[in-house]
Amino acid sequence: MNGNNSNNDLVEYTVPSVEGKKVETKSVLADDEISLKEVIEKLVEWWQYLLSKWVIIVAAGLLGGAIGFTYALFQKPQYTARLTFALEEEKGGGLGAYAGLASQFGIDLGGGGGGIFAGDNLIELMKSRSMIERTLLSEVDINGKKQTLAEYYIDINGLRENWAKKPELSNINFPINASRDKFTRAQDSVLNTITENLKKSTISVDKTDKKLSILAVTCKSENELFSKSLTEGLVATVTGFYTKTKTGRSAKNVAILQNKADSLRNEMNRAMYGRAAAVDQTLNLNPARQTATIPSQRKTIDVQMLSSAYAEVVKNLEISKMALMRDTPLIQVIDEPILPLGKEKFGKMKGLMLGGILAGFLTIIGLLGRKVFSGILEED
Repeated sequence: MNGNNSNNDLVEYTVPSVEGKKVETKSVLADDEISLKEVIEKLVEWWQYLLSKWVIIVAAGLLGGAIGFTYALFQKPQYTARLTFALEEEKGGGLGAYAGLASQFGIDLGGGGGGIFAGDNLIELMKSRSMIERTLLSEVDINGKKQTLAEYYIDINGLRENWAKKPELSNINFPINASRDKFTRAQDSVLNTITENLKKSTISVDKTDKKLSILAVTCKSENELFSKSLTEGLVATVTGFYTKTKTGRSAKNVAILQNKADSLRNEMNRAMYGRAAAVDQTLNLNPARQTATIPSQRKTIDVQMLSSAYAEVVKNLEISKMALMRDTPLIQVIDEPILPLGKEKFGKMKGLMLGGILAGFLTIIGLLGRKVFSGILEED
């Protein structure tokens, strides 16, 4: 045999004769690659094998369809509450020229920058543990009953029944206006567990479009009122915290300036009365006696000084009020959840079809895998 033949060459070999029989010469294809014919033959073989197992495949499909139908039958519907809002803030401002005036009285009007709430930070703030906990501890009115949202969550999920055999959890509750700092370790644990569950499977916060500044808060749960209350409560909690944080410094400046203005106004009024009294005392006196007019002149100077100071404080007070208005963000709700909410449920026909197809497909894969594995063992 010629060793230089390529893989696709025909190789001849001779079968030795036995007991005078005629010698045969055969040709084989020296190619290790699988031919198209072999592939087709293998597919036909598998098809015939699957046809012989049709009873098993059909039975598996029927069983899977029954499981899918049962799942759809007992699955509770999901209610989705969605609230969209736009956040508008003052960009920059022409108050820089007035900062020097306010600084004369130790007042900082601030720069009004975006800070921690710029960009996507507001989205992360809404999904933070702190904001969700505050929302859960906020008061809601469900069918005329006032309670915290955490208590309502515990009730609708039947958690107290599960805690009945656990003494450390049997008396857990979250009353209205309870002090968060006085919570026990068990209360902290329960509240943290509820918060994590909501973050993973219930709450979603994102932009409606990457090019827009409209945010959408979506809550999906098995209870319609809980979805609506959680969505509205979360937005109210975050916007309240956001507004308070953004306007904190400006509000403090307004309070300080208002106090200064009121104090100066009282001093100026007293000085004016004092000047009038001094003038009254100088009436009918000898005009040549100049020393008699000094008290009235002093009071006049006091009034002028207090008037100038009062005018500057009032000016800075108005500027500070403008800064407060500028720093107060405009949060405009666009769409809010309205009952009845949209309901999502896994359809019975869909469960039947998907269950049957999935079970049948997995059965076919299993049968073919078993056949291939058995063939490998037989060759060995």
